Amino acid sequence: MAFSSAVPASQRLPVTVLTGYLGAGKTTLLNRILTHEHGLKVAVIVNEFGEVGIDNQLVVNADEEIFEMNNGCICCTVRGDLIRIIGNLMKRRDRFDHLVIETTGLADPAPVIQTFFVDEDLRDELRLDAVVTLVDLKHVLQHWEAEEVQEQLAFADVLLLNKSDLVDESERRSIEQRIRAINPVARLLTATGAAVPMVQILGVEAFELERALSLDPGFLVEEHEHEHDAAVGSLALVEERPMDLDRLGSWLADLVAERGPDLFRMKGIIQLKGEGRRYVFQSVHMLLDGDFDRAWHEGEQRSTQFVIIGRNLDPEALRSGFHACVA
Repeated sequence: MAFSSAVPASQRLPVTVLTGYLGAGKTTLLNRILTHEHGLKVAVIVNEFGEVGIDNQLVVNADEEIFEMNNGCICCTVRGDLIRIIGNLMKRRDRFDHLVIETTGLADPAPVIQTFFVDEDLRDELRLDAVVTLVDLKHVLQHWEAEEVQEQLAFADVLLLNKSDLVDESERRSIEQRIRAINPVARLLTATGAAVPMVQILGVEAFELERALSLDPGFLVEEHEHEHDAAVGSLALVEERPMDLDRLGSWLADLVAERGPDLFRMKGIIQLKGEGRRYVFQSVHMLLDGDFDRAWHEGEQRSTQFVIIGRNLDPEALRSGFHACVA
């Protein structure tokens, strides 16, 4: 079976796969892509690990096509959905110039790459422009041994070393050397807040099938078995009643002080009592960040949606603490 398309590359839709471990800044970069004046019409597929989609709601309002895939990792349980969604997208091919797929932070990128070469229809209509992997310079060493981190680094065509403002120069150089030991050929970018020129992210034609095959000779012909760390899971918390910000802040501060290293990522859209704006909260380990977002739209269903991704979570205790923050 041939794995190259008979259709010239110039006629196929370029695809950027956006990957990186939990909290590395993928959604921040995605918002930059959607708001930057690069002259491209971009379609987006967002995949999340958990039953409640938060990232999709944090993506800025844009004219672009945005699709959400929940309840599973794009590299295993919902891969068939990826093919189906792309198939539907291609029926409106004239409406966009570029496709960006944001994977969950726990995704192995290899099966995603594989999809574009083993599915005959996709192979003739799309071309993989680049696998862009974001690296959280502040926290990457804490997860260095995780299989997903190693895979994301290895398969990257462009490595964006993000949050450079949170480490000193010697730390950054040390991490860069370790990354280079895994992937010596990827294009290396350094940024704060995922702020990089779009010409270094989109339309870079950086993916090389030959290098992917050298990393994993069987990745085009073997079905990948991808298992996440059994201790790592996600918990979705939803509350229709308004929340009290002071209580919520105290609970989160105590939670992080007690379990910070095990709390990889928390993010949520909060409905506060007496407040007409959404409050958006995000955290990576011990780093907490929250601020008011846009106003709630008229007729919009107001609720608090909160997702916690971490190791050895205690769902009952977390639900109890969360619901105690109701105003």
